[in-house]
Amino acid sequence: MDENIWIRKYSPKASAQISQPNVALVRDFLNNFRLQKKRALLIHGPSGCGKTSSVYALASELGLEVVELNASDFRNEEGVDSVAGAASRQASLFSRGKIILIDELDGISGQEDRGGVAAVQSVIAKSAFPVVVTANDPFDRKFSSVVKACLLVQYAALQYQEIYKALEGVCSSEGISFDPQALKALALRAGGDLRGAINDLQVIAQSSGSLSRPDVDALSDRDRAKPMSSALVRIFRGSDVSLALEAFGNVDEDLASCMMWVDENLPYEYSSGDLAQAYDFLSRADVFSGRIRRWQHWRFLVYINALISAGVAVSKAKRSVRPPEFRQSSRPLKIYLANIRHARQRSIADKVSKQAFFSARKAVLGYVPFLKIMFSNSPELSARISGELELSPEEVDWLSR
Repeated sequence: MDENIWIRKYSPKASAQISQPNVALVRDFLNNFRLQKKRALLIHGPSGCGKTSSVYALASELGLEVVELNASDFRNEEGVDSVAGAASRQASLFSRGKIILIDELDGISGQEDRGGVAAVQSVIAKSAFPVVVTANDPFDRKFSSVVKACLLVQYAALQYQEIYKALEGVCSSEGISFDPQALKALALRAGGDLRGAINDLQVIAQSSGSLSRPDVDALSDRDRAKPMSSALVRIFRGSDVSLALEAFGNVDEDLASCMMWVDENLPYEYSSGDLAQAYDFLSRADVFSGRIRRWQHWRFLVYINALISAGVAVSKAKRSVRPPEFRQSSRPLKIYLANIRHARQRSIADKVSKQAFFSARKAVLGYVPFLKIMFSNSPELSARISGELELSPEEVDWLSR
């Protein structure tokens, strides 16, 4: 367990710590699996309400091993069956019972997930052990076959009072001074998501050592950076490889953007040999990114995620002691501004390529520069060319500069 990640450090150790009345239904299913009509249990509810943590707490109480498959990481039939399929049919090495946990069913989506839902259904049908599936919203039509095979248990969003009490306990354990009104505002802002609230508290407290109302108010100005900050804390400050692998799972950005965040912050977090090793992993991820663009082989996303998360995490010999202050990459803005500057050039190149039957790239490199010379020195010729190419007044003005 990585004590540097508070959501793991303060995860419930017993089901009595789970503020969900229906946790008793989960316990009953696990205790009486052989007598159940349904072969699996599906716990659904909003993020951070205790779905996954309740499974681990109950497994600890009942002496069961948890074999976890996160559907957002293994999103096709081969991936699901390789991890959950074999585990669901084989006895534990230590002769313990098992729970097959398929976490975040919602993560199965898109064309790359072809066969993933069918594989989950197959695991449920063939498993010799209880299968527990979690999802935020399982009622999409594509999950209907899985839902039919499961006993449904609903968890509700946590009340802010429950979140406040949990945050108060974390502050007490970590020695964090706090303004009660600020802590209340943080609990209210979480919207029932205890995991998100603890992540917010850790990011604030590790920067300032305390919690004040301005700290909480500032969160609204960095909503986009907040989940990314939590992910980067797992990678740069944690030592648990499994947590690092999951770091970008709840971040609402693609892996290309995540790679930019890691690239931007690496020099501030690592030094000397650690930095070189981390950049080696990052460069390998970039190689796989290029292969995806060329070959459209989207399964390489798994390797990219592993390299920029776990690879970077294991590169450090020791953690940085400075407060985490992560910076957003300026590269997307630079690319956007460059695209704006070159929009006219690309538009003209497209029109030239259609008339001359060659690529727009060749037009940009070999013909547009000559057009600029012609338009600057020969008004008559430029008028004729603009008519043939059907150039707009803005494009004519750009070429004439």
